[in-house]
Amino acid sequence: MTRVTDELPNAPAGIAAAPLGMPRGWQFAVVSGILGWVLDAYYFFILIFLVDVLAANFHVTKAAIVWSITITLATRPLGALVLGYLADRYGRRGPLMACVLFFSIISALTPFAPTYTLFLVLRALYGIGMGGYWGIGASLVMESSPSRWRGLFSGILQSGYSVGYLLAAVVIPIIEPRWGWSWVFLSGLIVAALIAWLTMLAPESQAWKKTRPAGAGELARIVLRHKKIFVYLVLLMTVMTCLSHGTQDLYPDFLKTVHRFSGAVVSNVAILYNVGAIAGALVIGHASERMGRRYAILLALAIALVSMPAWAFGTSLTWLAAGAFLLQFGVQGVFGVIPAHLNELSPTSVRGLFPGVVYQCGMLLGAPAVSIEYALRNNLGYAWALTAFELGVIVALFFLCGFGPEHRGRDLAS
Repeated sequence: MTRVTDELPNAPAGIAAAPLGMPRGWQFAVVSGILGWVLDAYYFFILIFLVDVLAANFHVTKAAIVWSITITLATRPLGALVLGYLADRYGRRGPLMACVLFFSIISALTPFAPTYTLFLVLRALYGIGMGGYWGIGASLVMESSPSRWRGLFSGILQSGYSVGYLLAAVVIPIIEPRWGWSWVFLSGLIVAALIAWLTMLAPESQAWKKTRPAGAGELARIVLRHKKIFVYLVLLMTVMTCLSHGTQDLYPDFLKTVHRFSGAVVSNVAILYNVGAIAGALVIGHASERMGRRYAILLALAIALVSMPAWAFGTSLTWLAAGAFLLQFGVQGVFGVIPAHLNELSPTSVRGLFPGVVYQCGMLLGAPAVSIEYALRNNLGYAWALTAFELGVIVALFFLCGFGPEHRGRDLAS
């Protein structure tokens, strides 16, 4: 009996054939898409660790630097709209390369801003690049992945966000004492060049070639035809933004302010909980291929919920670190399902635009979460401000995901 495989016959010696139906070089598309999201997150999170330094440099309060996070999140939908449109009209590769180079150059210019106002302008421009990248990168990775590995690559892609956070926590203590904080912003340019090179080696998305829209009018009509799922997914991503940024962005400051931990200790805790986040995205993303997208999200939410007491009210470094590790396992486990989930629920011919705009509109509406939490600490205390806000978020997500739709395993090229 002849054994049936999913590899192409007559592959050159020493070179693995692509899975059946997959073009040669699909791995370059997947790797470039994932690395771009790592770099994107790195540029976002280095600011989280440099709040005090930036406040002193621009002679403003820490609250003013925290506000720049909201500005960055608020401009992301514009990037998703513009670059998503280009990706649906002209292919994934070119817009992806342009986007990576754009946000990397903007970030490299940040240390040279002469005033706080110009600093805000650069962070707003960076937000456009950051917002544009996720939709293109996610569609390229999901469309280029073998369908049976979609859940796994979804988790790997989204874990890139935590890898970027982890890199920021590792790199800053190495670079800043030796060469100054400016070099932290300059350090990603080499990686940006590598991503652009890998993207040039990658084949164009076969799903895009089969389903590319005729023009802007058709794009608009397709989005309007699917307005109900659009509204649902924007609401879902709004609440998920509050879950992710509400548990991550202020936590280093919480550890420094409430527990008086040193910057080195905070960096080590951040490294630990980002390892948990990476593990959560990989495990839950892969599990979603068997148990379904919604049930995988609900499992991850349950894990986050039970870890909250130690995360916010731990009385020792060990308890706080363990709680943070487990909480981020759950939080990023939720997000590990999202690239596959959004791409499967999106209309086929606008997959470059639809998931990205949905994702970033959610980021826009959820952008005030960090500032709200920061303000609540004045009345509730830092620990209760974080806890009360995130409890409401988790309950809302249980309802949204428990009763929402899913199309696991959908053919993305049909």
